[in-house]
Amino acid sequence: MGQKINPLGLRLGTTQSHHSLWFAKPKNYSKELQEDEKIRYYIKNYVEKNMTSSVRALIRIEIEKAVDVTTMKIYIVPAPAEVFNEHYRRESKNLQPNLQKEFASVKQKFDWKTGKRISVMAKLNFTLIKIFEPYRHPKILAEFLSDQLQQRIPFRKAMKKAIELAKQANTKGIRVQLAGRLGGKEIARVEWIREGRVPLQTIQAKIDYCSYPIRTIYGVLGIKIWIFIDGE
Repeated sequence: MGQKINPLGLRLGTTQSHHSLWFAKPKNYSKELQEDEKIRYYIKNYVEKNMTSSVRALIRIEIEKAVDVTTMKIYIVPAPAEVFNEHYRRESKNLQPNLQKEFASVKQKFDWKTGKRISVMAKLNFTLIKIFEPYRHPKILAEFLSDQLQQRIPFRKAMKKAIELAKQANTKGIRVQLAGRLGGKEIARVEWIREGRVPLQTIQAKIDYCSYPIRTIYGVLGIKIWIFIDGE
């Protein structure tokens, strides 16, 4: 039997980096981890409710923590330049103060001048990173495929359209897999289509992956997408 493994976890330290970068004592580890999830959930909700004009999609949030500052990199798919420039400043003005108010904490820092530990208020900073080729990212393709299936587009046609969009974004290979009651059939099954190369066993191959569940009138379907971006 084939042994399945998450392709992102397999490549940590080579072509894939962690989405959270910090060190914590064992007793504080779960607290820091829960705080990361709360920050991601808060930013996602804020973007969906207040930044719909300037942001088309949110791809991922990377969090890096030091003693006195927490830095977040928010990867987004922006609206067209004129629309983004017009709405972004107005829509995002409350994000920084709200984050500071919600998640600011007092931490202990060692002062080398006095040789004592002092309490400091941790700051929260965020940087928006714009992604201009959204269909190189499996999460965006999975959301596109989800919309197509919920509109009752035939699943094979939707899968082929997703592959076409990925090819236009200069990917080297893609595999799209659907599982569940496809087309409303009573027996669940798995269907997949591959285009180009997807070398899952090559550690140095840069492969992005997404697993995305969707709810339809027939039940829950599972979408899995592997994208081979580059061999270096």
